[in-house]
Parts: sequence; structure tokens; C-alpha cells
Amino acid sequence: MNLKEQSQILKEVLHLKNEPVAVTFTIDQIESDKHDKVPICEALRRTADGESFILDENTSRCPGGTWHGGLTEPPTAQRKRRIQRFLTRGEKLYHSVVAFERSQTINTPPPTGVADKIIFTPLSKAKLRPDVVIFLVNPELGCRLLHLDSYWDGIPPRIEPTGALCHAVISYSVMSGQTNLSLGDWTARKHHGFEENTLFLTIPYERLDNLIKALPYSSAGKAGVKFPEGEL
Repeated sequence: MNLKEQSQILKEVLHLKNEPVAVTFTIDQIESDKHDKVPICEALRRTADGESFILDENTSRCPGGTWHGGLTEPPTAQRKRRIQRFLTRGEKLYHSVVAFERSQTINTPPPTGVADKIIFTPLSKAKLRPDVVIFLVNPELGCRLLHLDSYWDGIPPRIEPTGALCHAVISYSVMSGQTNLSLGDWTARKHHGFEENTLFLTIPYERLDNLIKALPYSSAGKAGVKFPEGEL
């Protein structure tokens, strides 16, 4: 089953409102006329609506997203002070610099130096094998996808639900190989037009084939539920 066929069956069975977003990290030269300068969060939302983007150090417009996505080195000490002040006094998502630094230390590190470019494209149009596939979902659809993801092995994912959207939705799964269900971060949600009930479900591509194969067998896919007679 090719990428277009995978996308089609997922959209048909699950009645997806948005396109599954294929994200690929690459060191290859990519010929494209897409040179839009956008933040990673905006690229994600617009790709779910059918657009495509190739982001690198120069076209990723948000400095935080650029280093969370691994396209540049983490900030120097001087710049880090500006980030600390912004997050604690401007954005106000952390009470103190200790709380902010603790969140950075506990979370999975960014994919620094892994690739030169990050490609965002609808799964149906992807030409390269994705590293992760991202679904913008409501809670019900997120629940179904999580059940399908663990249908064969029964192993629940180790999720990182919070933190910068670009980290939680993309980089965590790229670096850990884990499926993740994330809320994103408040600033990204507010400024980039995500609907209020949107969750972000990220599947490492190597798990997607088994998820699709579970669709005929799981009631989270298209199998009916059969209740036994008498007490369970």
C-alpha cells in the first residue's frame, strides 16, 4: 500500500476532517518552488488543510521552533536569558526560570543536527517516506487512533502531552519513536488558528502500517461490537 492509498483508507474509515500530515526530516537537496517563511506551527496547520512546506534554517520563521525542530543549535547563554524572561514574564507559561529549565531537562532533547530540512506535506501527496504522521483530531478520534495504534501489542505510548507545540507534536516522536498525544502549547494554539477542540496525535511512520491493518478487526476501526450473553 503506497502513501496515497494509506491516506485514502484512513480518511474513508475514520472520516477525517483534516489531511494526515506527513513530516520528513532530510539532508537531501529538494527541488521546490515553495519558499514561504512560516513558523513550524503554522506550517502544520496549513498542511492539514492541504498545503505543503519545506522548512530550513532560513524559512522557519519562529526562532524557538527552529531550534526545537533541530534546524539550529540550542540558544547561547545570552539568548537563553531572553527566552527565560519571555516565557516567565512575557508569555507567562512558567512561574520561574527553574520551572522552565526543569521542563527542558525532563523532556526529550530536540533533534539537533539530524537534518537540514523538514518537509510538511499531506500524506496523500508525500513523495518521501515520512518520519512521523500527525493527525489533528478531536478527543473521540484521538481515542480511536490510540486504540488502533496499540491493537496488536497492547502497549500504551509514553506520552509527553505538554511543552512547545513543535517539540511535543513533532520532535518528541521523531527522537523517541513513541506515539504521542499532545495538547500543544497555549500560545501556538491561540496565534495559529487551531480549533479549540483540536488534539495532536503523532504516529511514527513505522507504526502506521500496523495501525491500518487493525482497522478491519478493531471496533475503533470498522469492526462491530459483539456483547456476550449474560454477565461479563
